[in-house]
Amino acid sequence: MRSVFVFLLLITVASAIVFERCDWARKLKANGMDGYGGVSLANWVCLTKHESNYNTKATNRNTDGSTDFGIFQINSRWWCNDRRIRSANGCNIDCDVLLTDDVTPAINCAKRIVRQQGITAWVAWRTRCQGQDLRPYLSGCGL
Repeated sequence: MRSVFVFLLLITVASAIVFERCDWARKLKANGMDGYGGVSLANWVCLTKHESNYNTKATNRNTDGSTDFGIFQINSRWWCNDRRIRSANGCNIDCDVLLTDDVTPAINCAKRIVRQQGITAWVAWRTRCQGQDLRPYLSGCGL
């Protein structure tokens, strides 16, 4: 019985938060992202849908050896330190922090990225959100 409890505990610890669209939109809004850097809330929701599917534990290894981390898919070569590759570490954080259920560091880093490079820093935004009707990303959320 004890081993089953430990196993379930480990699964719970390892699990990610995968936000529902409207819950994520509310979290972004509560953290000052609506209009931040001139970027509407719908753009942020679209961006994170196509970068991570709203998953706090999402990772993606890139061909250059860098890795994208977390709900915003923040890159280890430029914005966080994963201790695997040389990093500019522009957000001055460990990449592992971007994989926690506390999304505050990820949001703060995304704010820094948009201040320095704009929303076009994210490929998924350029290819999936730019110039699109983004109203469905906030539809039914009461925002």
